[in-house]
Amino acid sequence: MAMKSLVFLFATVSCTLAIGFTQSVAVKGKVICNDEPARDVRIKMYDKDLLVDTKLDDKTSDSNGEFYVTGGDSEISSIDPRVNIYHDCDDGWTPCQRRLTIGVPDKYITNGDKPAKVFDLGTIQLAGKWAGETRDCIHRHK
Repeated sequence: MAMKSLVFLFATVSCTLAIGFTQSVAVKGKVICNDEPARDVRIKMYDKDLLVDTKLDDKTSDSNGEFYVTGGDSEISSIDPRVNIYHDCDDGWTPCQRRLTIGVPDKYITNGDKPAKVFDLGTIQLAGKWAGETRDCIHRHK
């Protein structure tokens, strides 16, 4: 009997490690450029992983500058979602786009495939410079 229990426990742990747990997240916000809505700004949400990040969602802001991204992934550990905002606000003729990356706090990650809470970024002024901002030339490829 103990052997059957041990085999069952091993099989359960193995399946859990192979599959992971489904986790989900949702983020909303509004982007503006010099106090005007920034429309068609690309917003991508990723789960930051050790080797290759997993894209969770890819949208553009609407005519009011508003966006909503949501997605999920199955992992053994907690997902590490990041929102990337790609834009040309106050950028002149500089090549590539500016990329602003914002991490999502753990309290907004839901166990299951439907987010229980939405991380509201509020209104983000894209004019000026942000700490940690980078440039990205290849993100346009989905």
